[in-house]
Amino acid sequence: MTRPTSYGFALALALLLGACGLQPMYGGGSSGQVASGLTTIQVAAIPERAGWLVRNALVDRLGGESGNASYRLEVELDDNLTSFGIRGDSSATRERRTLRARYRLVELKTGEVVLDATAGSDAGIDIVSSEYATVAAEQTAQERLAQVVADQMVSRLALFMRSSTGQ
Repeated sequence: MTRPTSYGFALALALLLGACGLQPMYGGGSSGQVASGLTTIQVAAIPERAGWLVRNALVDRLGGESGNASYRLEVELDDNLTSFGIRGDSSATRERRTLRARYRLVELKTGEVVLDATAGSDAGIDIVSSEYATVAAEQTAQERLAQVVADQMVSRLALFMRSSTGQ
């Protein structure tokens, strides 16, 4: 049985939440201003395998290749694999894969950099006796990190689009 005060409390919270000024980031769905703004970003080529993975993830999240681009996203990646946890025979037992991105959003009309930011993540990898398994784990970690970094970048780009459209 629910007490009447619980309903009153829930109603008060709902009213307070509406008054706090929070608004959905993607209000209007795919035709909203933020989502529409993200589709005007073209992603420049990024070298190497990690760059290919990040670029593909970005293009997917931004809504595909833009035919009417207003912005170009330029990305520089730092993909680092560090061994640690040394055994008695001087071989490593763990690796840490770190993927960092510095990205700039350039307005195509003016050539002005309107956003300059960074994103990054890391993953731990166990080194096992099978070299194949270790290489597979390194590649899987790189794929996951590319997804995480792309998500971080798109979130920041969405915030930029929201503030630039006045939402």
